[in-house]
Amino acid sequence: MRIGFIGGGNMASSIIGGLVASGFAADNIWASDPNTESLEKLRNVAPVHTGSDNHALIAAVDIVILAVKPQIMKMVASDIAASVQSQQPLLITIAAGVTSSSLDGWLGGNSAIVRCMPNTPALVRSGATGLFANARVSAEQRQAAEQILQAVGIALWVEQEDELDAVTAVSGSGPAYFFLVMEAMQAAGIDMGLSPDVAKQLTLQTALGAAQMAINSDVDAAELRRRVTSPKGTTERAINILQDGGLSALFSQALEGARLRAEELAIELEGE
Repeated sequence: MRIGFIGGGNMASSIIGGLVASGFAADNIWASDPNTESLEKLRNVAPVHTGSDNHALIAAVDIVILAVKPQIMKMVASDIAASVQSQQPLLITIAAGVTSSSLDGWLGGNSAIVRCMPNTPALVRSGATGLFANARVSAEQRQAAEQILQAVGIALWVEQEDELDAVTAVSGSGPAYFFLVMEAMQAAGIDMGLSPDVAKQLTLQTALGAAQMAINSDVDAAELRRRVTSPKGTTERAINILQDGGLSALFSQALEGARLRAEELAIELEGE
């Protein structure tokens, strides 16, 4: 399996690093980017083949990962359409908001396309990625796409493409929600007299520990919460204040807002 990356930014670097760390041969990875500095950074991650010719890259590989910004995807796809039609590689796109039908049209049609929505923790190989395959993707190609994204975390399939908007709302944007909670907890700790460093370390380790407990547990988050919420204790007082303030409803509204914005962005990108 030979893999090519069009676009050499942070996400491409992360996936390449994850692939090589999991045993994939760097000699079977190609990367193309007009920015020589980006290519140099990739070579520091692993001794992959690099260049600026997208057509040469497509001719050399079986799988092309389109790791470019959504705003330039149409331009890039239109430019490589002839090579894609000639070589018929599997195409994996990590661009948010670009539908498989739009991308297929820009590429000239009849392409095997996997859309995926990774999140920024993929940069530290702790990502969560949603994937969708169009009808032309074979079972073997689905397996290959899953293996690639599993190099930077977990990878889960959705059966309907519009479910990726919900993936965007939950995990794509999700790290920012937790960062906001961490920010608020740190600030509250400082207000109560802790030093900034102590407040930060306690908050971050608590977040890490809670996530690890939830991952390793055989019960859901609600049950874990109940187990650490003693009747009439400190945790119960805090939880009641959060719930009385409408936290659950607010999260529901926030994620629905993110999902709707993902839909809007897809429409905007299709119109460009």
